[in-house]
Amino acid sequence: MTALDIKLFRDVMRLWAQVLAIALVIGGGVATLILAAGSHRSLEETRAAYYERYGFADVFAQVKRAPRALVDRIAEIPGVAVVDTRISKLALLDIPGFAEPASAQFVSLPDTGEPMLNRLYMRTGRLPEPGRAEEVVVNDTFARAHGYAPGDRFKAILNGKKRELTIVGTALSPEFIYTVGPGDLMPDDRRFAIVWMSEKALASVYDLEGAFSYVSVKLQRDASEREIITRLDALLDSYGNQAAHGRKDQTSHAWLDHELDMLNNMSRTLPPIFLLVSAFLVNLTLSRLVALEREQIGLLKALGYSNGSILLHYTKFVVLLVLIGIGLGSVIGTWLGLRVTALFGEFFHFPFLAKAPDLYLIAGGLSAVAAILGAVRALREVVKLPPAVAMQPPAPPAYRRLLPRGFALEKLVSQPTMMMIRNISRHPLRAVFTALGMALATAILVVSLFTRDTMEQLIEVTYFLSDRQDATIGFVEKRIENVVDQVNRLPGVLAAEPFREVPVRIRHGNVERRITISGRPADASLRRIIDVDLQPVVLPESGLAISGMLGQILGVRVGDTVEVDLLEGARRTVALPVVATVEDYFGIKGMMDREALRKLMRETAVVNSVNLSLDESRRDEFYAAVKSMPTVSGVALQRVSLANFRKTVALLITTMASIYTGLAAVIAFGVVYNNARISLSERARELASLRVLGFTRGEVLRILLLELAILTLVAQPLGWLMGYGLAWIMKTNLAGELMRVRLVVEHSTYLTATAVVVLAAIASAAVIRNRINRMDLVAVLKTRD
Repeated sequence: MTALDIKLFRDVMRLWAQVLAIALVIGGGVATLILAAGSHRSLEETRAAYYERYGFADVFAQVKRAPRALVDRIAEIPGVAVVDTRISKLALLDIPGFAEPASAQFVSLPDTGEPMLNRLYMRTGRLPEPGRAEEVVVNDTFARAHGYAPGDRFKAILNGKKRELTIVGTALSPEFIYTVGPGDLMPDDRRFAIVWMSEKALASVYDLEGAFSYVSVKLQRDASEREIITRLDALLDSYGNQAAHGRKDQTSHAWLDHELDMLNNMSRTLPPIFLLVSAFLVNLTLSRLVALEREQIGLLKALGYSNGSILLHYTKFVVLLVLIGIGLGSVIGTWLGLRVTALFGEFFHFPFLAKAPDLYLIAGGLSAVAAILGAVRALREVVKLPPAVAMQPPAPPAYRRLLPRGFALEKLVSQPTMMMIRNISRHPLRAVFTALGMALATAILVVSLFTRDTMEQLIEVTYFLSDRQDATIGFVEKRIENVVDQVNRLPGVLAAEPFREVPVRIRHGNVERRITISGRPADASLRRIIDVDLQPVVLPESGLAISGMLGQILGVRVGDTVEVDLLEGARRTVALPVVATVEDYFGIKGMMDREALRKLMRETAVVNSVNLSLDESRRDEFYAAVKSMPTVSGVALQRVSLANFRKTVALLITTMASIYTGLAAVIAFGVVYNNARISLSERARELASLRVLGFTRGEVLRILLLELAILTLVAQPLGWLMGYGLAWIMKTNLAGELMRVRLVVEHSTYLTATAVVVLAAIASAAVIRNRINRMDLVAVLKTRD
């Protein structure tokens, strides 16, 4: 080892606490990058591999009944690689020992061989045998939710008749990673199933021999999805087509895309902030370390060491900090990343998980670049110091009067406080940067805690202010409005409101989306529209109201006109004025007065679903009655949906927020501790002199820590403001077509963030106090003046 390497080793041992604190900050940046970006990369690559291996389709279309002879014509469309047709129907289930109504999507399987697209990953058992109409395969999550295994039985109402079915296998499918039942917002593995059944058996039940009700298409590379959808719609429109669509409108893929986008956006928002703080801290620490080692640098230059050698010495110090930080961050980030990836993987029910090992190099490289950039200014100071100047003590500070001569501040504050104020005014730039570092620590805590606040607000608005119904009954086909009277007579029903939904394509200019327009009663009280001020909105008697997000996507405002292709009934294209935009938080949709929608569709009064208020004491009677209604496709339960939201989406987001909050707390401690520790090193001789002059340990400690306290408190309002700005960035990045959040930062969040920084300051003060109590006055005063 060279002499400078020995000095480097001794410096690290002497400053081990500060080195560890800085390394923890760098490690926090590395950990967040590996955690967020690594989890996202792993899940994204897993999804891509899953889709490829099991033939997930590119384009989908639902029809009422189309002849199989149409398959050849679909295959002839330019750009189509593979066509797969099947029968797909919704049905109600009757599960033994389970009171709540459940429903299922019944999907046909070829009687021999596997489907050409959307193939199954078999978890247990086997596929149904030809000629065994009662045999079915169910999705693995539904089977696990009920403890089902091959050989177990349940009942289903298929085309009005109750049939007993036997489970022969459980499976996963790339088409049903995220399964949402009719009328539900969230997946419910207990109450919604995917059931695969022999095509011959399902065709016999629904009288669809020689026909299909669903088609999936795989595209050739470089094929135009838009063109193929247009051609497919032209072929299928006369068979009750509900509009072909690509993956972005396929429910499972869309929700999965949204969750991965949120994870990706979190990875692009928080890790750069953590790396910025680490770069700032390295700069602050190294520049002050250089100032403390001024004489040593001058001596090294006088002994013949070149600027390059000294620069290399301090660069090695930075690299060592980075390596320790990368090591800590890699271990912590890997552990947390595995937990988060497994959590998301379990939520999405992937059969396997891919890895992203190259991310460690990226995280390490970014951290090294951030730290070295932070050290550039300090290293430049090293080169600028001539030996003769460096070996001289720095010039004494020139104190200036800040206040008018007639104003004696000394009479208002104690002498130690006056000394603290003078020290801050002597180094205003250093004080500003110290406060800025603490403000950044507060800000990253605020933005980390923000997601919890906004999730709770989203739940409050959606489940308690807007959708206040207890249950929603959905029908297999639209029903005449008098069905509401039948539903009203069901046991336990206190109130019922009809709901009509129509699938449409909405277009403005070149931008187009596939949505539903919901027709609502003017006096609806169970399912209300809530505006940005959390007040109910009454729909106008004519015209279209749209989601605020949909308005942004289409680029329309109130007063503009949009084109709407009606995809049900008498299909036609109409122009509708936008009369209102509504700030909702799930999906993008249109809303109209129910009577106005009826006139637009040129139909009698019909409904798709009914929202209900229930008597809690008669729920079981209500469930039993619904199970005997063959026209019902499913029942959505609001309290169950809320529980599932907390268990799935909210859990994933708040878990990430909790991890980020913990890492932010570590960084906050690193920032505060380093500032306090360096202040002690800079003023050790001054404080020792005060002790010799008769100041008590408490008075000396007060001079040093009062400065730390003032800077910590001054930094908090700035930290709150920066945290609010970062929360706005996070809220903007989390906004998607399927879900948005409100910008809500509770007062308790600011208090919590400040409390963490203050606790870090108190912990740092305890360490500083211990060091002052153990200070060797003689050794300190022997340092050269």
